[in-house]
Amino acid sequence: MPAFNRNDTINLLSKLTLRRLWNGTKVLSSYYMSKFTGKAIQWGYPVSISFEPTTSCNLRCPECPSGLRAFTRPTGMLENDFFKDTIDQLSKDLLYLIFYFQGEPYLNPAFLDMVTYAAKKGIYTATSTNAHYLNDKNAKRTVESGLDRLIISIDGTTQEVYEQYRVGGKLEKVLEGARNIVKWKKELKRSKPFVFFQFLVVKPNEHQLDDIRRLAKEVGVDEVRFKTAQVYDYGNDPNHLIPDNEKYSRYRKDDNGSYTFKGSLDNHCWRLWHATVITWDGLVVPCCFDKDAQHQLGDLKGRPFKEIWHNEQYVDFRRQILQSRRNIDICANCSEGTKVWSD
Repeated sequence: MPAFNRNDTINLLSKLTLRRLWNGTKVLSSYYMSKFTGKAIQWGYPVSISFEPTTSCNLRCPECPSGLRAFTRPTGMLENDFFKDTIDQLSKDLLYLIFYFQGEPYLNPAFLDMVTYAAKKGIYTATSTNAHYLNDKNAKRTVESGLDRLIISIDGTTQEVYEQYRVGGKLEKVLEGARNIVKWKKELKRSKPFVFFQFLVVKPNEHQLDDIRRLAKEVGVDEVRFKTAQVYDYGNDPNHLIPDNEKYSRYRKDDNGSYTFKGSLDNHCWRLWHATVITWDGLVVPCCFDKDAQHQLGDLKGRPFKEIWHNEQYVDFRRQILQSRRNIDICANCSEGTKVWSD
């Protein structure tokens, strides 16, 4: 079922202003007008953006460019001044800011300062972490920063299972970090961040779904959410990650034993109208599936964002989505609307 939490939703809605509501209305209406007419119409600005704090990561997950150290694009850290300048351009229309694309956000020393800056502008802020850097000090700073949502990736309830996907990780560090956040929320009498365990369901851990529910209650996080895994070479599944339970898989097994993608890839995409992704060095790319920034729609180091959002490259990419989405490489494995379930 769709991911939903009452208190978290109320908090998100509290960030709405008349301007943000009007912008969202323009974005939504232009999306449906584009679907109806087949023309790439965009009247508003992003409701949501993902900003990449860093490409660095301490783990080596087998389906992640950060973990595999397999980027073809430059790697580095988002600079605080550049972040502030970009947010200043967008903050009046922007509702939702995700501090994540690739990498582990807490490896950027200025990460929590950026969160604080965005939170003071009334933007809903979220991040995803492997929780290895949520020591007592960072946990307290996280709660104090105003962060609204903290996604903790935890893909196993025993070290043996956890490390099969989170290669190089320590489950006890993840649990320690989660407990530190829960502790500081109580001590500081804060309701935020909304914290949930995100369990990436893969073949090695699919037998632990009930175990992660129990563990979440024991630790005191707000919720558990299950996510389907993106597998690059899914036809053969060389890493043996696709689970047997098709409910938690983006792929379907054929009679010959190979896998096919479940998605329909219709000629529209809500993400391309309401959201965007900005890399650590200022490249604007269509969405989180463009991990190597191969579809660069603009560079914020040379042009303001609002000019990029309506430029010919963006218009043309939206037009391609409306005409033949399945022929766009980054769309071939897209799970939009089908990948997360609340416990």
